[in-house]
Amino acid sequence: MGQNIPMPRLLCAAALLVLAAASLACSSGSPAVRLATEGAYPPYNFLNADGEVDGFERELGDALCRRADLQCIWVTDAWEGMIANLVAGAYDALLTGVRITAEREALIDFTQPYLPSSPSVYVARAGADDAVTGGTVAAQVGTVQAGYLAQSNATLVEYALVPEAVAAVLRGEAEAALIDLGVGLDALAGSGGQLTLVGPAVRLGAGVGVGVRESDGWLRDRLDWAIASMKDDGSLNALITKWFGPAAPTF
Repeated sequence: MGQNIPMPRLLCAAALLVLAAASLACSSGSPAVRLATEGAYPPYNFLNADGEVDGFERELGDALCRRADLQCIWVTDAWEGMIANLVAGAYDALLTGVRITAEREALIDFTQPYLPSSPSVYVARAGADDAVTGGTVAAQVGTVQAGYLAQSNATLVEYALVPEAVAAVLRGEAEAALIDLGVGLDALAGSGGQLTLVGPAVRLGAGVGVGVRESDGWLRDRLDWAIASMKDDGSLNALITKWFGPAAPTF
C-alpha cells in the first residue's frame, strides 16, 4: 500500500477483523466478508461528512451482500498494494474500481463486470489543446492509466490519489491527468470551469469487477450470482445511471 505496515500490526489487525467477522457470522448464520475500498475515488467510492464509506460501490456492495446473504464489513485502505493485501488475507474482496486486466487476473479472481468497460479521459486546464496529452501527464499510481502512460510518449508523474493528480493539473505540475471517465466528469463538475477534456479517450481493461482471492471460489460465485441478478432485474443499470449519469455505459 502507500505506507509500509509492520507485519505484527498487520497480523493483529487482521486477527481482530477475523474475530469480528466470526462473531457476526455466528450471530446471523451468514458468512462475514470484509469488503475493501479506497474511499477516495468519487463517485465510485468516497468518505461522506460522517466519515462513512459512500458512493456507487457502497450502495452496490450493500445490495450484493443482501442478495448473496453475506454479512459485509467495510474496510478502507490506500489503493497502492490493495491486491497484494487481498492475497495476504487483510480483507476478502475488493470493491474499489478495479479494472479487469490479464495482469491482475494472474494474481486474483474476478466476478463478472459490475461496470462495463468505460473510457479513460485526459483532464486538462481550460483552454488547453490536445498536444498536452503528449507532455507531462499525471495518473494514480498502480492504475491501468499509469501503465498505459508509462508505455506512451508522455512523461508520467504518479500520485497516491486521483484527486491529487487532478490538483497537480490545476497547480501546473502536470499538463493533463489520465483518469476514468466517470471520475473525470465528477472532477470537471467541481472545478468551476477550470478543467476541460482534451485529446482522444482511451479504452483500458475489460470492465470493473469484484476482486477475490483465487482460493475463495465460493465467494466469487456468490457475488457473481448477485451481480447477474441485478443485471437481470435492471437494478444495476439504475444504480449506474444514478451515480454516473444517463450517458454512462450500462448493460
